[in-house]
Amino acid sequence: MAALPELLRAAALALLLWAGFCSAVCVEVPSETEAVQGTPMKLLCISCMKREEVTASTVVEWFYRPEGGKDEPIYEYRKTNHEFPSRFSGRLQWNGSKDMQDVSITVLNVTLNDSGIYTCNITREFEFEIHRPLFTSSRLIHLTVVEEAGEDFTSVISEIMMYILLVFLTLWLLIEMVYCYRKVSKAEEAAQENATDYLAIPSENKENCAVPVEE
Repeated sequence: MAALPELLRAAALALLLWAGFCSAVCVEVPSETEAVQGTPMKLLCISCMKREEVTASTVVEWFYRPEGGKDEPIYEYRKTNHEFPSRFSGRLQWNGSKDMQDVSITVLNVTLNDSGIYTCNITREFEFEIHRPLFTSSRLIHLTVVEEAGEDFTSVISEIMMYILLVFLTLWLLIEMVYCYRKVSKAEEAAQENATDYLAIPSENKENCAVPVEE
């Protein structure tokens, strides 16, 4: 069961590599929604562009809204990076790509108070000769920060299989030890019986038991 996700990931990777030989691949993957306290958390925001959109200028705005609060700007990319004064001051890092399809940011050393809703707004202005249309899109990330990382289903199955294997090996080792002990005990009993039988033979018969030597 634990090997099935690995096979699926390998198949997906093979498909992406195959497609990469034909054209540039962009997949709008959703961001993770759970972070562990004290670790960096990448807020993933991907907005794929068509081939004719490569000449568009892109503006990215990141907002944060705590539970029951209002949106507040925390980060902006407008030809240059700009971080707004907020609770995240000094903890935000641009993690986007050069083609501006990946416009993600990373929150360093996340805290429990960083839980909330993050909004990624992308605005693109197309540079056509006749007109300059605008395209906007948004991504919402409901982030929850926990104190400790929880175990996923795959890791739980792996641990169960490991414990089952350890139990099986332990039982097998005990069976082998019992088998060897019985085998050695039977060999010792047989040797002791042979020695007893030999001692019970009269001395004159012992001499007859000697193997004659031919001259």
